[in-house]
Amino acid sequence: MNLVEVTNVHKHYGQNHILKGVNLEVKVGEVKAILGPSGSGKSTLLRLIALLEPIDQGTIKVDGRMLAKRLEGDRLSHSEKELAVMRRGIGMVFQKFNLFPHLSAIENVALALTTVQGTSRQEALDISAEMLKSVGLSERMKFFPSELSGGQQQRVAIARALVLKPQLMLFDEPTSALDPELVGEVLDVMKELARSGMTMVVVTHEMGFAREVADSLVFMDNGVVVEAGDPSDVLGNP
Repeated sequence: MNLVEVTNVHKHYGQNHILKGVNLEVKVGEVKAILGPSGSGKSTLLRLIALLEPIDQGTIKVDGRMLAKRLEGDRLSHSEKELAVMRRGIGMVFQKFNLFPHLSAIENVALALTTVQGTSRQEALDISAEMLKSVGLSERMKFFPSELSGGQQQRVAIARALVLKPQLMLFDEPTSALDPELVGEVLDVMKELARSGMTMVVVTHEMGFAREVADSLVFMDNGVVVEAGDPSDVLGNP
């Protein structure tokens, strides 16, 4: 069963045609890695799936629900309230951590529960503590972002996305802003997520992660999918 179905999706920024008819399917429980050079449209594709931007043509479905549609002028429009509800099932982790600097790690995670779901503060803190423990930060919960390493900040960002219990996790080059020695701790959390059965789409330059963890791999260039298949085939015998 497909959790995500992207069909003939196009996206323009002004005169720049960024995505040129992209098709993508992600099965429930699958880890799909997306590789490709900078400017190939990888991050844009993730932002469209996350409903952060509208598409110009094509359709996007998540869990059978039409999230975005643009065919021959027929555009599916949602109110901001409807978009907010649909985004709850989709967690996204960016290159930059985007943590609130004036909040501690546990407060950054709890904020998602109190603002999005209306959870009481104490319950949100209890849930957030467990989530931070699951990403190996039980001893750093009360630290502020400035007191955490880049890898620790990214793990807080992952916990913040996971605390809303999404069906789908999107990762946009989550290790690209990290020093090399900190990359492993973030990839370890992502590997554990994959083992737990989380459906994941990961834009990455980490070839080892793509080969070891991904169930399937997509290679994009110049706004199109150039090749897709088993990681060992795409990486070993393209």
